[in-house]
Amino acid sequence: MKKTIKKVLCLGLISAMAVGSLAGCGKKAGSSTEFLIGGLGPLTGAAASYGVSVKQGAEVAIDEITKAGGVKVGDSTLQLKLNFADDEASGDTAMSAYNSLMDKGIQALLGTVTSGAGLAIAEQTNADGIFQITPSGSAQDLTAYDNAFRLCFTDPVQGVTMADYAVKDLGLTKIAVIYNNADEYSTGVMQAFADEVAKAGGEIVASEAFVTDAVDFTTQLTTIKGTDAQIIFVPAYYQDAAYITTQAAELGMNLPFIGSDGWDGVLAKVVDPKVLEGATFLSPFYATDTDPKIQAFAAAYKEKYNAVPDQFAADGYDSVYVIKAALEKAGSTKSEDLIKVMTEIQVSGLTGDVTFTADGEPNKGVKFVKIVNGEYTSLTK
Repeated sequence: MKKTIKKVLCLGLISAMAVGSLAGCGKKAGSSTEFLIGGLGPLTGAAASYGVSVKQGAEVAIDEITKAGGVKVGDSTLQLKLNFADDEASGDTAMSAYNSLMDKGIQALLGTVTSGAGLAIAEQTNADGIFQITPSGSAQDLTAYDNAFRLCFTDPVQGVTMADYAVKDLGLTKIAVIYNNADEYSTGVMQAFADEVAKAGGEIVASEAFVTDAVDFTTQLTTIKGTDAQIIFVPAYYQDAAYITTQAAELGMNLPFIGSDGWDGVLAKVVDPKVLEGATFLSPFYATDTDPKIQAFAAAYKEKYNAVPDQFAADGYDSVYVIKAALEKAGSTKSEDLIKVMTEIQVSGLTGDVTFTADGEPNKGVKFVKIVNGEYTSLTK
């Protein structure tokens, strides 16, 4: 109803008034000069770091594109704008925030940042037909609909990759797992990991679960300590990883740790970085990479936010450039046209050179980050 009223009012102004009023109407989202991107992710709560990083990375990209003159789409030059809403990593909040963004006239959706929130709105975004790209939501079903694409690796890809790394590259066949059984991301990666370990000839000697917001992992770690585990896999977010590695050290456990991409940012969450020494996790980006474009991004991010960008910031940045490439290729701002050209674009991003499949999945190589002497370093296998 709100959209209908706005449309009637705008038409009335056009017919009753002259060029001055027309220009005012043209500044709104959906005009020939502005393309409004809606963003969804947690800006408050336990997962806020991820949403803030995605938002800020996206803003750096939009600043760059604006300074370069905008986006050429057909005969028009568009200026990208971002309206980023807090979904608190909650499905219910995500739906409410998404509907609010749609009321404001967003033309593409950057998000969600986390898997659970994304799954909650997936059906509705498809019904609305809006072009959507998640920078970091890794649940398999986030790309089940034709309107949805993903920049990051899926849960299954992460699980399989880390299982092969443990069993085939490191030669470790006795593996323990600690995972959050109340989180879609953690359970999704864990299941793919366990399946691949079995296929590769390894064995899960302990599979220990915890719940969201847990802070004491001594029971799980003590159980693992009593097994013949050679390595511990933790497919979880950085705060959980910080607690687990710190408490393992307190228990005198010297087993190596491997993790999923949720580990990015873990160094900032531990008191003593020595508890993370040698830990390896999957990530497409780390800020100390000597690649000139990564260093340029890190410098711009530092100048704007006085912070070091993480993988999620890079995901947000690259996702904006994917939207830009789709706009340029389609020569249109319509979601249906952007969706059609996604398999035809290629973006050379901070997280790698990426193309997209018809299933909405990215084609790009994986990278491993190893923590050495309190710093993130590239792992050369």
